[in-house]
Amino acid sequence: MQKITPDELKTFIRYIYDISGIHLDQSKAYLVETRLKSLMAKTESVSYNDLYHKAKSDHTLSLEGKIIDAICTQETLFFRDNSPFTLLKNRILPELIAQKASKPTYFPTSLRIWSAACSTGQELYSIAIVLKEILLNQSKFNIQLLGTDISDSAISGAVSGEYSQVIVERGLPKDKRDKYLSKSGLKWKIRDDIKSICTFRKHNLMDSFSGLGRFDIVFCRNVAIYFKLKDKVMLFNKLADILEPGGYLIIGSSEALSGISSRFEPVIHSNMICYRLK
Repeated sequence: MQKITPDELKTFIRYIYDISGIHLDQSKAYLVETRLKSLMAKTESVSYNDLYHKAKSDHTLSLEGKIIDAICTQETLFFRDNSPFTLLKNRILPELIAQKASKPTYFPTSLRIWSAACSTGQELYSIAIVLKEILLNQSKFNIQLLGTDISDSAISGAVSGEYSQVIVERGLPKDKRDKYLSKSGLKWKIRDDIKSICTFRKHNLMDSFSGLGRFDIVFCRNVAIYFKLKDKVMLFNKLADILEPGGYLIIGSSEALSGISSRFEPVIHSNMICYRLK
């Protein structure tokens, strides 16, 4: 495997940050080499500088997208960490549904949830399954679930809703698998009644949130850990701006908003924590 020089690493650190907001440091040389190894071969690049210049000169942005795909960590699974979904089922959704039901309306009540940095879709489909199990009369609600990710390949996988046996077995209990997925050849496919309330699109969290609308709940887990402090502050302020009053934010179990945003208050339920817009 070709070694990246210190100057080339600086170039790629800056480039990756500019196109994704992901902040790497000089200790990540091996990660960059490993993740870009196949692209170096496919593009017949003689050096990392050569790969960089090919990406910069590609006006289709195809190579840029492939670099993002390679660098981004796409680690996800159904009901990952489980506790956020338990919190969603036992505390957040019952509270929101009760609030919305108390307001008389002639139209279905809007319920919008965003899975930011959704990777290949398992998080959003897990949310959809929870909604299916908790809403006895779904027709009373206009449910809109949005999943976004910066990776083209991740979004493509999410839209297909098809997963291998190994992926399905990671986090998805057999009873839920049989109820909400169907076998399609060697793969399992999300059933249409789940897919119908889920939409996926490419989106960079460093870009504007205009056009996304407002949300009752946002899942933004294990992505801000890759950002600089100033970008974390900007991200969570933007998330506060698009949440409905009293809306909920769910972040990773190893993350916290202390020193980043004062616009949220922690909510603790059965030793699980999330954040509510003040």
